[in-house]
Amino acid sequence: MRFFQTIKNIWSIEDLRNRIGVTLLLVLIYRVGCYVVLPGINQDAIKALTEFANKTDMMQLLDMFSGGAFSQASIFALGIMPYITASIVIQLAGMVIPAFQKMQREGESGRQKLTQYTRYLTVFILCVQAPAYLMNLNMQTRGAGIGDVVGPGGYVTLTIIMAAGSMFIMWLGERITDRGIGNGISFIILIGIIARLPGALLNEVIGRLPGVGAGGQGGLVMFLIEIVLLFAVTIGAVLLVQGTRKVPVQYAKRVIGNRQYGGARQFIPLKVNAAGVMPIIFAQAIMFIPMTLAGYAGQNQFSGFLGVFTDINGFWYNFVYFVMIIVFTYFYTAITVRPKQMAEDLKRNNGFIPGVKPGKKTEEYLDAIMSRITLPGSIFLAVVAVLPAFARFFGISQSFAQFFGGTSLLIMVGVVLDTLRQIESHLMMHHYDGLMKDGKIQGRTTGHGY
Repeated sequence: MRFFQTIKNIWSIEDLRNRIGVTLLLVLIYRVGCYVVLPGINQDAIKALTEFANKTDMMQLLDMFSGGAFSQASIFALGIMPYITASIVIQLAGMVIPAFQKMQREGESGRQKLTQYTRYLTVFILCVQAPAYLMNLNMQTRGAGIGDVVGPGGYVTLTIIMAAGSMFIMWLGERITDRGIGNGISFIILIGIIARLPGALLNEVIGRLPGVGAGGQGGLVMFLIEIVLLFAVTIGAVLLVQGTRKVPVQYAKRVIGNRQYGGARQFIPLKVNAAGVMPIIFAQAIMFIPMTLAGYAGQNQFSGFLGVFTDINGFWYNFVYFVMIIVFTYFYTAITVRPKQMAEDLKRNNGFIPGVKPGKKTEEYLDAIMSRITLPGSIFLAVVAVLPAFARFFGISQSFAQFFGGTSLLIMVGVVLDTLRQIESHLMMHHYDGLMKDGKIQGRTTGHGY
């Protein structure tokens, strides 16, 4: 069978075999660390924190990205999210601050400087988030009648431990990128998300059993329908990630000495979803502000304006969320895809789009194409983002509904495709057939996988 032959081919390539082994070893270290509890935290405190994490969508999302470490009061409780936040800030700074733009143009030396600034900013974010996490832990234990589990003197020590834990995860991610397979940071996020899938799947199956939970509403038949719908949504997410519009480019012939250069026709692949999951992350960050304030205020019920924007299953919450994703998709695409720079690069390399004049006309042509393909891409992205709300509306459990769309599904699809693409490139380099019979796997070849 083709599948077993592919596995045999992968195993026969020593470099690829070693990279997969290193990746699995580092992932195992990460998963073990997720269950190493902070010193001085007892089981009662962990139980109170777990109950709190299961109350709100935001806390479940944080727990998912940390692979369950958030609710376990682990040394890895803050996960890799502070590093991602810092990376996004530095990336945005590189689009608006001249000094950062200059570093981006300096090649490898500039990239190393930006990486170092990202690490410094990560440490700063950790020093803010770790005490906030510990304060929230004390609030939950007080509410459970346990009392404070972190004393005034313990904040400094535990903040250092949690900051070191997150920086260690960052180091693991960089080692996976250098010596393993795939983008290390993205792969760690993927593992954290997948680690929650078996439990969510089991809870959904148990809830659908006759006589248990929603078992009377179709039982296992409903569960099978859910799996089919999840498969269909995943296929849609794959199409969203891989979708491109190819613009033909003709390069003029140049003769230097006795040799001829250029004359070939190539394509510029403009992505339908050039913004990735960033619009969802931005929109979620804004929409979670009311719920965050409600959680720290110790209130579960609000009325009026706050009531609307703390109800994640409500119409207006999801409508505003939907619109914000479309807006942020256009915003992020506008600052990441630069038609003017593309037009200048084409002109500098003696390239042109057939039927379009070089320079300003090319810029306008590329900008018009991006505007046309970004609209359906942004709508599709927004639909995928609000699908978990529809899943909850039809009786699917909170934990399992998160896999029907949103950031988690798009990250899983993007990272898996990117990892498979790298494996396929190793196979093709050693003259083996790729993973697919026809065509090549398209993954995220630039930037962060998330």
